[in-house]
Amino acid sequence: MTTVIFACVHSAGRSQMAAAFFNALADPTKMHGVAAGTAPATKVHPEVIATMAEVGFDLRDAAPQLLTPAMAEAACLLVTMGCGESCPVVPGLRRQDWLLPDPKGQSPEVVRRIRDEVRARVQQLVTEESWTRS
Repeated sequence: MTTVIFACVHSAGRSQMAAAFFNALADPTKMHGVAAGTAPATKVHPEVIATMAEVGFDLRDAAPQLLTPAMAEAACLLVTMGCGESCPVVPGLRRQDWLLPDPKGQSPEVVRRIRDEVRARVQQLVTEESWTRS
C-alpha cells in the first residue's frame, strides 16, 4: 500500500480533514492517507471536529502526529497545506502545496468553506491520480 502525507504545521485541522476525505475516496487496497505536522498540537481543533461531523466524519479520536523523515521517505506524495517555511522538503518525494487558511479559531462558516475546499482538492487529486475506489 502506498501512502500520501497531508501536512500542516499542527496536524490539527487541514491535514486531518484531507486525510479523512482521502481515505474515504481513495481505493483502500492501493492508497492510504495520513495527517502529520511539523509542530503537532495535542489534539484536533474542536471547530474541525464539529464541521467534519456535519459531513459524517468522526475525528474525535484523531491524533496529530509529527512528520518524520522516515514517514516522508516511505510516502509517494507529500501535500503541504500552508505551513510556509516550516514545510519539509524531502528530496525525491513528489510534493504539492495547497495554500489553505488555518481553521483554528475560525467561525463555523469559515471552517465549512475550508473543509469544502479541502474535500474538492482531495477529490481532484484522487481522480487525477486514478486512485478512486473500484
